[in-house]
Amino acid sequence: MSIRPIKSIVQAQPTVEGAGVHLRRAFGFGKTDEFDPFLLFDDFRNDSPEAFLAGFPWHPHRGIETITYVLTGTVAHGDSLGNRGTLGAGDVQWMTAGSGILHQEMPKGDPKGRMHGFQLWANLPSSLKMTDPRYQDVQGKDIPVVVDDDGTSVRVVCGEFGGRRGPIEGVTADPRYLDVWVPAGKRKTLKVETERHAFAYVFEGSGSFRDASGPRAVQTEQVGETGVAGDTVLDKTGNRSLVLFDRGDEVTVQAGDEGIRFLLVSGKPLQEPVAWYGPIVMNTDAELRRAMSDLRDGTFIKHK
Repeated sequence: MSIRPIKSIVQAQPTVEGAGVHLRRAFGFGKTDEFDPFLLFDDFRNDSPEAFLAGFPWHPHRGIETITYVLTGTVAHGDSLGNRGTLGAGDVQWMTAGSGILHQEMPKGDPKGRMHGFQLWANLPSSLKMTDPRYQDVQGKDIPVVVDDDGTSVRVVCGEFGGRRGPIEGVTADPRYLDVWVPAGKRKTLKVETERHAFAYVFEGSGSFRDASGPRAVQTEQVGETGVAGDTVLDKTGNRSLVLFDRGDEVTVQAGDEGIRFLLVSGKPLQEPVAWYGPIVMNTDAELRRAMSDLRDGTFIKHK
């Protein structure tokens, strides 16, 4: 077994999207090689309704899949297929945009005005760029939870863990999307297949990830916990810290005094060229120009 070295740790950066939604972006709209097949990851967490209620009005997508995971509050959605619905706390929507779809997402806070969720974009291979769009809407109660003897709990959104398989199926990149909680003071090792790209996004508690290359302190927004030799230390809430791993077949995390909660996401690289403009991701500039032309002349929606 080999511990995955840590390539980098970054803080998700403030940005504004949609009609004025204030969020934090951990990666996106840059080099895609290190995260392939993933393109973008946003954390939309806010306690001020005025910072998110304007939402994401009607906009197009083509060539990608968008994964929305809601922790607090709700997200109402609608699309050009006539679908309508609302995601609540714990729910997941995996939307395959394929050949093209127009949709909107309108967040609303809980009774105290709080909103928290994540959106991940996954690329589609060239063979499926123009596939028919589809949705997989999953309620939180249908997402399996694996609880170990040490108190570690893992929600299996997609992929397999601990003999349980998540409800999202038929995704080309065969991703694994886990919501992991490790209790205070516990040390946990999680398997990740060597051929996959993998990252962790810490959003609650504190802790440290084992780094095979030796001790490496990380300067973040708050004073770090003390880790053992060979650990990379995160701040008190891991506050929006993204850990990008290098190759290996396991990730080890040591929880701090408050425990640690993070998403662990991995997928098989597509290793295909990326031509990208906003919410449209194709393989060539010619395909991208065609998509923009379709959008202008009203032929963007290809499916029945």
